[in-house]
Amino acid sequence: MSERILITGGAGFIGINLAARELAAGKSVTILDNFSRRGSDLNAAWLREAHAGSRLRVVHADVRTDLDVLQKEVDRADVVFHLAAQVAVTLSVTDPRHDFEVNALGTFNVLDAARRRPTPPIVVYASTNKVYGKMADVAIVEHGDRYAYRDLPDGVDESRPLEFYSPYGCSKGAGDQYMMDFDRIYGVPTVVFRQSCIYGTHQFGIEDQGWLAWFAICALRNDPVTIFGDGRQVRDTLFIDDLNEAYSLAVQHIDKTRGKAYNIGGGPRNTLSLLELLGMLRDEFSLPLSPASADWRPGDQLVYVSDIRRAAADFGWTPRTSPVEGVERMISWLRQNRALLDTFAAAA
Repeated sequence: MSERILITGGAGFIGINLAARELAAGKSVTILDNFSRRGSDLNAAWLREAHAGSRLRVVHADVRTDLDVLQKEVDRADVVFHLAAQVAVTLSVTDPRHDFEVNALGTFNVLDAARRRPTPPIVVYASTNKVYGKMADVAIVEHGDRYAYRDLPDGVDESRPLEFYSPYGCSKGAGDQYMMDFDRIYGVPTVVFRQSCIYGTHQFGIEDQGWLAWFAICALRNDPVTIFGDGRQVRDTLFIDDLNEAYSLAVQHIDKTRGKAYNIGGGPRNTLSLLELLGMLRDEFSLPLSPASADWRPGDQLVYVSDIRRAAADFGWTPRTSPVEGVERMISWLRQNRALLDTFAAAA
């Protein structure tokens, strides 16, 4: 079992949860982050306190520019979880150069550091369902407060052709393809997760990314919220603990998973539309919202649901957390950490 873990973007939402899991399992964990995202300093402070005395290291560095530091940390690692990213489609449209440098160049730098080792580490990459683009050829039907695929009852599988729509899709897609090619050409054992809507504890959601957490935070704070489009957009939702279980299992089964891409989300059993989430917040948690409306955002998919059968077949993974249970756990954490939310909001 690999013991030395490097998590780039490790002070972000996914990274901090993954780091906590690996530390609890007795691993040595280094998180490498440039701390540019609001809330990352709060996450790192929590991790240090919660795991005081553990084998935790925090490195302040940037995967775009701090190449000597990056090489040193990759040289120390048995497994690299590459999570550092620019994560919002909207920001990629307004600043495509920044998006490219973080997502495409940063990913290349991580892979190049791994390639330079005589025995490369395992590299697991957080990609996105946005590599499939708008999927305009897929038939969509409307059912009440949601859209649905007409002909894809199991969701989108990995045979779907890639279509890099939006600068974000291009930059993440470039990293996605570099990952698989570095396995083929240089023997770097890589795994790609094309992730859907991840949510959970330690998520400081913003309007442009992390919509479940964003809606819950706005409801708790009585802040205004906007729905872009008609609210019937559907995503398969995946609670953070289930994602991190998938990461762990993919590494354990690296002989089977290396060089492959996996669609990782909640699958057909764990889907929500925006309107359904609003109803859940109102009916299950007594958190009503009265959102404003705005035009559709570029690159937005009416429906995205992951076909997760390849992950089940290759490394025995399926999600365990229902949307109601997951949202309940997320809201409980948000309520317990209201002071953090207020600090986060004040820094906006």
